[in-house]
Amino acid sequence: MGLNYYQIKKNVLRARKLVIKATNTAGSGHPGGSFSMAEILGCLFNKHLKFDPKNPQWEDRDRLVLSKGHAAPGLFSNMAVAGYFPESELETLRKFGSKLQGHPDLKCPGVEFCGGSLGTGLSYSVGIALAGKIDSKDYHVYTIIGDGESDEGQVWEAAMTAAKYKVDNLTVFLDRNFIQQDSYTEKIMPLDKKLESDNLSEMWKDASRWKTGDKWRSFGWNVIEIDGHRVEQIDSAIAKANATKGVPTIIISRTIKGKSVEHMEDNPAWHGKAPDSDVVPIINMELDSQFMIAPSIIAGDMTNLENEVKRCVSGRADYIHLDVMDGQFVPNKTFDHVKIKELRPLTVIPFDSHLMINDPVKHVRDYIEAGSDIVTVHAEVTDESSFGEIHDVLRQNQVGVGFAINPDTELPEWSYKFLSTLDQLIVMSVVPGKSGQKYIEETHAKMARLNTILKEHDFSGYIEADGGVNLENIGSVFADGARAFVGGGAIIGQQDVRAAIRDFRNEVLTSRRQLLLDKANELGGTELVNKWIGLHVVGEKQEQIKKIAQERGYL
Repeated sequence: MGLNYYQIKKNVLRARKLVIKATNTAGSGHPGGSFSMAEILGCLFNKHLKFDPKNPQWEDRDRLVLSKGHAAPGLFSNMAVAGYFPESELETLRKFGSKLQGHPDLKCPGVEFCGGSLGTGLSYSVGIALAGKIDSKDYHVYTIIGDGESDEGQVWEAAMTAAKYKVDNLTVFLDRNFIQQDSYTEKIMPLDKKLESDNLSEMWKDASRWKTGDKWRSFGWNVIEIDGHRVEQIDSAIAKANATKGVPTIIISRTIKGKSVEHMEDNPAWHGKAPDSDVVPIINMELDSQFMIAPSIIAGDMTNLENEVKRCVSGRADYIHLDVMDGQFVPNKTFDHVKIKELRPLTVIPFDSHLMINDPVKHVRDYIEAGSDIVTVHAEVTDESSFGEIHDVLRQNQVGVGFAINPDTELPEWSYKFLSTLDQLIVMSVVPGKSGQKYIEETHAKMARLNTILKEHDFSGYIEADGGVNLENIGSVFADGARAFVGGGAIIGQQDVRAAIRDFRNEVLTSRRQLLLDKANELGGTELVNKWIGLHVVGEKQEQIKKIAQERGYL
């Protein structure tokens, strides 16, 4: 089975939007901690957790315990997406008589633990994990605890107990977002090396400061440390935890409080605070504007693709774009599924296999077996029948479904029926198979036409821009609607891949800030623009956004 990468990302987005809707409607709640654990819950609900929303008390279900119970909106939103109750029910959050209260309650079918008093969830989890072992049950217990919550001594008593009784059917996630109710965790009760300033990037950049794992190892736990917003790292960590025998596992997930909403990120004020109604449309637009950068390794040394993959890893690419060319559909020939299978063990970063080949329906299973996480085929070599077969076999194997159109190809009408379940649409902005081309300017107008069609047919995937994307045009390509960007020479062709990816991100971030300011001005003029700017209080964001607003004539 594949990573189920795009389905997880799409459902995480749905869940985040529901958190905003729920807390705004309630006028209170905890979006910050809900967002920091969003990808963790997304991976559990959409890949690993055994559950049946129609039978919440199924005896053999896995147990999910949210010990940091204030993040209930994050749990409820994922339960709604998973089918436990209608998504509209999130609008009853914290209302009298609702089963969706400010903290999880057993009155809500599917909730395993009444989280409220912090520090107790791990003890409870050890108990039900041990009971499962005693009763020879096959269920697994997944528990999410907070780093502020870890100030509680009961957490460490439970940690000792779990190790003593060897409850290897227990996996704990530590949501390590460095913020608790009053301030930064390292200023209150450090788990890592004490933080002297308010610059949380010090904790991220310097791994020598990370001491939390050592604490848990000393208590006899298997410790895995990850970026808690990288779907592939979470997935890999869960698989390793489930394979570990004789000891419990904790996955220390370094996360960002308020992740995906810039003014909430790393801001203690958003621990427990609801967004105002006038900014909700702007927040939703920002959530829809998350983006990914994917280096194309054929722009590097074709004689040493292994090293090019390693450069992508060190550069922190979101995923790796693999251009498969057969020398028939396009003039050039690169590699096939055999090489992809050789490269697969090098990293867990998703592989985006772009098949520029004839008769892809005959070969798609080879690329699934090779370890592709996303497979894209071209409109020019498929029809409704063959693409339908490709679509279904990719879905069955939890591999992302991609569809590509060349510069002179419009989206065929037969493809419209697939748009609502399509994960990725690649809009080629150069002629495939030829190197050194510039971005075809007509693509901007083509994107405008496509956006209308995609909206009409409920497309919820990512548009990927492939070909000639560079620092000069990526901002405008983002404004067109692309949310994934393939970089060949502009990334892999550079000596410092990490710096090139960082520069790409900064350009897109600037373009996104411009679009959000445009939205604020459209909805509320100067007053709302000023309010939006004023929300960004962490670091230098406020001055940077204010400068953009001045340049656009809003101030």
